[in-house]
Amino acid sequence: MRSHETRPSGTAPMSPARAGSLRMPPETLVAWLKAWALGAWASLALLPGLTLLPATSAFAANDATANSPPPVAAPRAAQETAGWASLQDQIIAVSEQVKPLVVHIEAIVKINDRRKHVEGSGFIVDADGTIVTNQHVVDKAQKVEVTIPGRTHKYPATIVGADKQTDVAVLKIEPDGDPLPVARFGSVDDLRVGQWVLAVGNPYGLDGTVSLGIVSAKGRNLEVDKILNDFIQTDAMIDRGSSGGPLVDLDGRVVGINSRGQGRGIGFTIPIDTALDVVAQLRKGGVERGWIGITIQPLNRDLADYFELADTTGVIVNSISSESPARAAGLEPGDLITGMNGEPVEAEKEEDLGDFQRRVAAVSPGETIDLAIQRDGETKTLSFALGVQPHVVPEEEETDLGFHVQEITEITYREQRLQTREGAYVRFVERGSPASESGLKTGDVIEKIEDGEVTDLETFREAIEGASEKDVFLITARRGDMLKYLLMKRGEKPAAVEDGEAETDTGEASHSSSEE
Repeated sequence: MRSHETRPSGTAPMSPARAGSLRMPPETLVAWLKAWALGAWASLALLPGLTLLPATSAFAANDATANSPPPVAAPRAAQETAGWASLQDQIIAVSEQVKPLVVHIEAIVKINDRRKHVEGSGFIVDADGTIVTNQHVVDKAQKVEVTIPGRTHKYPATIVGADKQTDVAVLKIEPDGDPLPVARFGSVDDLRVGQWVLAVGNPYGLDGTVSLGIVSAKGRNLEVDKILNDFIQTDAMIDRGSSGGPLVDLDGRVVGINSRGQGRGIGFTIPIDTALDVVAQLRKGGVERGWIGITIQPLNRDLADYFELADTTGVIVNSISSESPARAAGLEPGDLITGMNGEPVEAEKEEDLGDFQRRVAAVSPGETIDLAIQRDGETKTLSFALGVQPHVVPEEEETDLGFHVQEITEITYREQRLQTREGAYVRFVERGSPASESGLKTGDVIEKIEDGEVTDLETFREAIEGASEKDVFLITARRGDMLKYLLMKRGEKPAAVEDGEAETDTGEASHSSSEE
């Protein structure tokens, strides 16, 4: 006669279908059903937001003589429930620890002839009143104010420095009263995909908002204009106004600065290691990065197959800047860069270019690098010293005549397809202003004001100052391949338009630049 199976102590109960197939005596089958139901109830009890009746109530009507094995799933359920409770307590503790150091930032920014009220987040990194936020929160800000939790007034803030390529900015306030709470820091190297994290900020002006999520990925390259970061991706909510707030682990350590959201459950954070390096440089006066002086594109699989380079990876050189280290070293358009300092260069998609760009930017100007290249089927190595990366964000000057000019950087020269690298580039002309009435247009390059030569922004300032006492003066500007002679007549400048509408920063992405 075949005997029924017994379950080893401590193992999960089998399913009712399996139990029934073993032809157990009725009383034993009932016992198995009880144990299986208890296990299922314990699993359901772990689901957030689901409230269940005590499992024992389901069997209250059973006769007391049933020979049931002891329910083994209930103790495990109690342990797991205790684990969830412990996690909840940890989240609460970290939230209470971090929220006091997360500040609300309000900025009045001027974009052309309009002023807007922008809101964002930041956090305190030094008891002397140093605060870190995103560059795009305070970009073009004329006035910045900071609100600290628990303090009844707003603090005026100065912008110590800002770096567009990492989207990091440093603010400074003069603290008063009790000592300021200060952030503690972790490292992206210790961060693991799947790890719990909290995003803290002021979305839509709602101060002290905490969102729970996980690290979804590390090392994300985004096609964002002039950005070098390899972002941390998280599903913790990063909404409008959250920009600049911290991403923290469950030990309360800041592991990143929240930068931008791209839909529900997709947010991107600047690694704190990158941010702290930039903060230290900004506090000393500015950031310098290495520069080769080329534009590049990825070597995708189709191109690799066409050029019979199936097993080769790298980036293709598109153009060479004049007077750049690349030109002096002998790099040519069409060269394939396959390695740098003994390490391979790989890029199959546009977003992959960021890895090579970061590697170049991380080298100090003046240091020598070795580039492995392929040209006409031959492999060679070029060794040369890097230059200083030109300004990514051109310096700008606003006049009282209704127009703005900016310096002509290498990027401006190429992107605007200018005929000259000398002069002052007209970036904005206000409607109805003296500049507009004179015929000056956006895109013109001012080469002379009266007899004063304009070769850069500094000579523009000198020339416009020299004409400040004249009611009418002559501007010579290049428009394409033509020279325009424009009479500037001073008049009453229209007041800047007040938007009147608060705007929290979006952190939206735009297209990438592939310049090195």
